[in-house]
Amino acid sequence: MKDGVLKCINVDDHLLRSLKEDIPSEDITTQAVMPEPCIGKADLISKQDGILAGIDIFKRVFELLGEVTFETNYKDGDFIYAGTSLASLTADIKVILSGERTALNYLQRMSGIATLTHALASELKGFKTKLLDTRKTTPGMRLFEKYAVKVGGGHNHRFNLSDGILIKDNHINAAGGIRQAVNLAKTYNSFIRKVEVEVENLEMVQEALEAGAEIIMLDNMPLDMVKEAVWLINDRAKIECSGNISKSQLRAIAQIGVDYISCGALTHSAPILDFSLKNLARVHM
Repeated sequence: MKDGVLKCINVDDHLLRSLKEDIPSEDITTQAVMPEPCIGKADLISKQDGILAGIDIFKRVFELLGEVTFETNYKDGDFIYAGTSLASLTADIKVILSGERTALNYLQRMSGIATLTHALASELKGFKTKLLDTRKTTPGMRLFEKYAVKVGGGHNHRFNLSDGILIKDNHINAAGGIRQAVNLAKTYNSFIRKVEVEVENLEMVQEALEAGAEIIMLDNMPLDMVKEAVWLINDRAKIECSGNISKSQLRAIAQIGVDYISCGALTHSAPILDFSLKNLARVHM
């Protein structure tokens, strides 16, 4: 699995919390119709075309409930087609029925993000510009959602508030100005971390440059102003564009020569990719 997400110490904790949310005491329906252990087999079916992400997470949910045999020829990052049987799952039927929704929730959410990211990242092919995610993630799901962005061909911005310095408008107001904020950040910050500043106009661009910002984020700027800002910065800092940027705008912004485009929609607005667990049948051993 890319980047060793399954090896992260927090993954099982996340999955167990999700299972506990769905099964606080028992799965009463399954317990009623399956009072005794019985091995069964079911198929994972894709219902839409898209990019697969989270197949190992899907499997792991069931493993946390019992012994599982999982067979698939697909991996994260593969393009999948509607109607395809992606995997087969063999386990106690109670395990299959009780884990189904939680496992599908992760797979659908992650694959939806990977699919949207792939569509947007494809617009930037041939340019130096990288597509970044943001911290606009579902609470408790950041690990999985940012992983899905990478599966789809995007790149991760800072993972959390401990991961990097990004001075935004409220930080600037709190510090009393861009210069003051950057000076305070550089004094406090380790030399190995770069200081990024969010700006909204050309005057702020100039102030951020003079203060020594290493990355300048152009927030909600019209295209003509982005062009002027790139000319003004003149390779003295890395340049990131952000602020409700649509798919139709990506190539035009990339052509100007910015280094990064950040897009909160990758995680906060991606529709799910639909899957089903079907054809459940008893296996006679």
